[in-house]
Amino acid sequence: MNTPPTPSSDDVVTLRIDAVGAQGDGVARGADGAAVYVPYSAPADIAEVRLQEGRGRLMRVVKPGPDRADPVCRHFGVCGGCAVQHLNDAAYAAWKREMVVAALRSRGLEADVEAPVRSPLASRRRAVFTARRVKVGWRIGFKERGSRELAALSECPVMRPAIAAFLRKAPGLLSALPADVRAAALHATQTEEGLDVSLDKTGLEPLSRAAGALIGAAQALDLARLSLDGDPVVAFRTPTVRMGRARVALPPRAFLQATAEGEAALVGLARGGLGDAARIADLFCGLGSFALPLAENASVYAADSERLAIDALKAAAGAAGGLKPITAERRDLFRRPLEAAALDAFGAVLFDPPRAGAAAQAERIAASSVRRVVAISCNAATFARDARTLVDGGYALTRIACVDQFLFAAHIELVGFFERR
Repeated sequence: MNTPPTPSSDDVVTLRIDAVGAQGDGVARGADGAAVYVPYSAPADIAEVRLQEGRGRLMRVVKPGPDRADPVCRHFGVCGGCAVQHLNDAAYAAWKREMVVAALRSRGLEADVEAPVRSPLASRRRAVFTARRVKVGWRIGFKERGSRELAALSECPVMRPAIAAFLRKAPGLLSALPADVRAAALHATQTEEGLDVSLDKTGLEPLSRAAGALIGAAQALDLARLSLDGDPVVAFRTPTVRMGRARVALPPRAFLQATAEGEAALVGLARGGLGDAARIADLFCGLGSFALPLAENASVYAADSERLAIDALKAAAGAAGGLKPITAERRDLFRRPLEAAALDAFGAVLFDPPRAGAAAQAERIAASSVRRVVAISCNAATFARDARTLVDGGYALTRIACVDQFLFAAHIELVGFFERR
């Protein structure tokens, strides 16, 4: 881990780190008893810390605690993409699990929270990088933690090798942009056919004058497809991913579960929680990562607000063989949630909303007579809020499984299992 030089000032103090907080910062107590948050510190570390407006900057670990481990990436401590590469496996798993336990506790809930199922290194199949033009070429990577500065990356052990390799080659693509383009975002997704890349501009007119150069650069990099702001410029191959028996053609910048391994774990958990229901509602279905595998054994109603995702799901379901009927509908479940009377027609319901959760839809589920509900979330706080609604409506929260697709970041995917009392 890269640490800055120790300053010659009298605001450097020696602290003992007591725990790791929700964002991955170590938590210590200052002389006045107030909490001091120290990034990149581990429990029981004795550390020299520079105090800066209620926060601490780690200057030196005087004596490491037993939970400390060596980072897996040379950029850790500068790049803001990861928060906790410095914890050993046991401490890391306990920290992730505690996120869920604390969120439930804040809503007065208790449940059996299982240890996280962890995706391996080099498994992230999608990423969004920031790119900025510098004096010579382009700098590409993630922002430094707590800063607007950009950490240029030469490696990323979390990403799939093809994405990590693209990170090094991307300047060849960006060099095709006109000189007045100073910054961009790069969406990269690993698919069956290769990398699907969308280059997002920052407030400029359409770059038609650069299309020829961009196509040549995309071909040289062997990209499957290149898009500008989500609009395809060239597709040498149609990017697809497998979901159960189906192969789904991806819209540009489509949402996917972060890792294929994590998705497989989530689908397996969902199948177990939904049981033998003959009719299932999959709400906030996206491209069908749950609907398509579930349709191997049950008829599925799938709803989502994204038109391109619903179109891709319908096409994949129609082309796949041996599936039970899938009815896919474009529906804004935030403004127009499925009502309790409609939900009563299903033997089980699965919902996997964005980070904002599904407050309105949870209220309708709580008012229904559906026997089993599986709730999937990447935000423990909004999950706990919606779980409270279901429990108050007569459901028992019987179990929570955790899937760690976001290695070393302050996020955890979780699956809650509910049964009507």
